[in-house]
Amino acid sequence: MNELEHLTVKFLTLKELGIYTVPAVIGSIITYLFGGWTQLLEFLLMIMAVDYSTGLIASLKEKQGLNSEVGFWGLIKKTMMLLSVSIGHQIDIALGVNWCMSGCIYFWLANELISIFENFGRIGLPIPPVLKKALSVLKGNLDEKDPQAKG
Repeated sequence: MNELEHLTVKFLTLKELGIYTVPAVIGSIITYLFGGWTQLLEFLLMIMAVDYSTGLIASLKEKQGLNSEVGFWGLIKKTMMLLSVSIGHQIDIALGVNWCMSGCIYFWLANELISIFENFGRIGLPIPPVLKKALSVLKGNLDEKDPQAKG
């Protein structure tokens, strides 16, 4: 008996193909855009989700209701933040360095953390005085340097 006689070919169903293909495609995209899944990237994504959620909660608490246009632009902003992180990764590759993407992530982490604590204040959660002072100093410095930030 020949070894080839025992060989059978199994074709994948569309469902099985999707189960195997979707994670592979997502993983490939993440690896291309960000060089892989890092703890720092995961932390940024978590903080972005917390910021978005606390913004929704604060709007409900202030009885402003939810505005789909505001929510849409918030998600676009977060997408552009991730795009800047991806550009940082590509700069790292082009220059042969390993700090540009991390710098982008730390910048956006600081931005998101400020926004989260502002949302906490809108919700009515107490903010430690030292943190409140640091946030007001940061916001004051940002407003002084950027005339559009005063809004």
